[in-house]
Amino acid sequence: MIPHGDLLGERARLTPDKTALVYVPTGERFTYAELNDRAVRQARIWRGTLGLRKGDRVAMLADNRPEILDAFFAAPKSGIVFVPLGTRLTVHEMAGILADATPSALFYGAEHADKVRELRRLVEIPHWVSLEEGLELNDSEWQPEPGNPEDIWCLLYTSGTTGRPKGVMLPYRMIIWNGYNTVIGWQLREDDVSPIFTPLYHAGGLGAFLVPIITIGGTVVLHRGFDAAEVWRTIEAEGATVVLGVPTIWQMLAEAPEFQTVDLSRVRWLISGGAPLPTWIIETYQRRGVVFKQGYGMTEVGVNCFSMTVEESARHPGSIGKPLMFTQTRLIDEQGSPVPAGEVGELLIRGPHVCLGYWNNPESTTAALDSEGWLHTGDLARRDAQGFHWIAGRKKDMIISGGVNVYPAEIEGELVLHPGVRDAAVVGVPHPTWGEMGVAFVVPGADPPTAEDLSVFLGDRLAKYKIPREFRFVESLPRTAYGKVVKGELRAQYLAGNS
Repeated sequence: MIPHGDLLGERARLTPDKTALVYVPTGERFTYAELNDRAVRQARIWRGTLGLRKGDRVAMLADNRPEILDAFFAAPKSGIVFVPLGTRLTVHEMAGILADATPSALFYGAEHADKVRELRRLVEIPHWVSLEEGLELNDSEWQPEPGNPEDIWCLLYTSGTTGRPKGVMLPYRMIIWNGYNTVIGWQLREDDVSPIFTPLYHAGGLGAFLVPIITIGGTVVLHRGFDAAEVWRTIEAEGATVVLGVPTIWQMLAEAPEFQTVDLSRVRWLISGGAPLPTWIIETYQRRGVVFKQGYGMTEVGVNCFSMTVEESARHPGSIGKPLMFTQTRLIDEQGSPVPAGEVGELLIRGPHVCLGYWNNPESTTAALDSEGWLHTGDLARRDAQGFHWIAGRKKDMIISGGVNVYPAEIEGELVLHPGVRDAAVVGVPHPTWGEMGVAFVVPGADPPTAEDLSVFLGDRLAKYKIPREFRFVESLPRTAYGKVVKGELRAQYLAGNS
């Protein structure tokens, strides 16, 4: 049983002088003791200076910076619930999240001051605090107090690509278990160095690799944002060993000039998550002699749920691996019955790393978490006889054409193998005869193909009923910050143009 959630405090007790954080924009380096002192100070400001109580929420709107880590690790020390806001959201979207979370304070970076001015006219929050100005620490003698494993550490709001964002309740138990299990399943080491250039308001930035690296006592290298040249320079200069990205980022990194010459000798492996990964990206990095894996996770179950060895990643390209220790999975059909090996079904996950549900939303909680503790992910997957899993796409994205199930991820995986295709997404749209038909949105490369070229190309790889009935060529695909294609936009775009 986890007596409290003070992960950073425990790590600082064990290795106080080890470098915990390197902040790229300023070159600052913080030991575990220094980082822990910052988090303690933040907790004292919340409880003493602001007079907040256990269970109160504190929101933060800022680009990546050490203050986000201060707040994240201050939360379990103080009993305050941390609510990071997506920096790419509109003011309207942020106002909806703040109205749902009802924070007692909002801390913000100067880069978002304009949005904050608008927000102050829309929502009532007792304390608005600029990170540049800060707050003075009063003489409060408050000390960290033990928490309960089921106390909420943070609320992470889902991207909202399918509707109003929901606040996922992540308890201490869930976050710390995911840290332990990732260290064990991914075989992380105390000498691991991991850059974080993905946003810290998302589960991916916090769960991979921030929490696992802090758990094992490694070093986090924090970027303010993503810049391909800066990332490659830093990976080489800091001797990065394990690196997480999303498919879009891995593509941009591969296309950067630095990719051909950067020293990758200290990289143990790279890993992609957040969205389905085209096989050609894996092969691009393998040609540079780097081990490339694919992971799977989601905010509701933690971002690290599967694992495989280096050797297995080469033998099973595209697989997310096997479930981590004490993680149970089940694949079911529409009737809730298990599907046999090799067939596609909805992925269910159960284990100590599953969330508590959704904040202020019992209906969505009941729909996602059944009475036996299984989290219905909404993702479609298949499993082979050895237990390796492959993601087949989202359940809501599945196309039923003429009564037959068609999985867009399978088609997309083949499309991006065409030398003239840079990116692709397939969506289902209404059809008077077949019920639905597939439409492919394609981002062409240097030698653009025609629709006929792609039909012929797919015809050699897929059954005829899977081939999209129409191809639309576009300059880019709409994606979330973590690389997921916003298919609702593509579907709406198609329907608007054909109305």
